[in-house]
Parts: sequence; structure tokens; C-alpha cells
Amino acid sequence: MKKIILGIQITDRLTKAPEVQKIFSKYGCNIKTRLGLHEVNENACSPSGLVLLEMFGKEEEILRMEKDLKAIAGIRVQKMVFE
Repeated sequence: MKKIILGIQITDRLTKAPEVQKIFSKYGCNIKTRLGLHEVNENACSPSGLVLLEMFGKEEEILRMEKDLKAIAGIRVQKMVFE
């Protein structure tokens, strides 16, 4: 069974997060694990972030989700596939 991990870099979290979240909700049954990372300290919260998704389900659905995410300006998607 393939393990597919998607890495999603969001360059402007404040404006792009709602669009990204809409896609995450649309494909929610295909997301097994979700981990969000962004830089934060006492003085600032980074405007960019990284989300790692462990995917589940049919590869065609995962590819559709990847395509939908890539269609959003300012979003970069990279995929890791473990066989």
C-alpha cells in the first residue's frame, strides 16, 4: 500500500487560509493526519506556514486535491510517495 504525504507551503496564511481550509474540508475523508507548522514567538507570528498531510483513499481523489491546492496563487505543493 502506498503512503502519500503532501507538503503544502502557504506564503500568506492570513489571506489564503480560508481557501486552503475549504479544500481540506472538501477532501476531509482523504486526510488521515494533519500537521501545521509556522514560526511564532513572543513578538511575531509568521505570515507563511507549512502543512503536512498524510493522505488516505483513492489516488485519483488525492491527485484532484493536489490539483485544487496548486490552483491557489501563493500555494506550493510537494508530494512524497512511499511504496
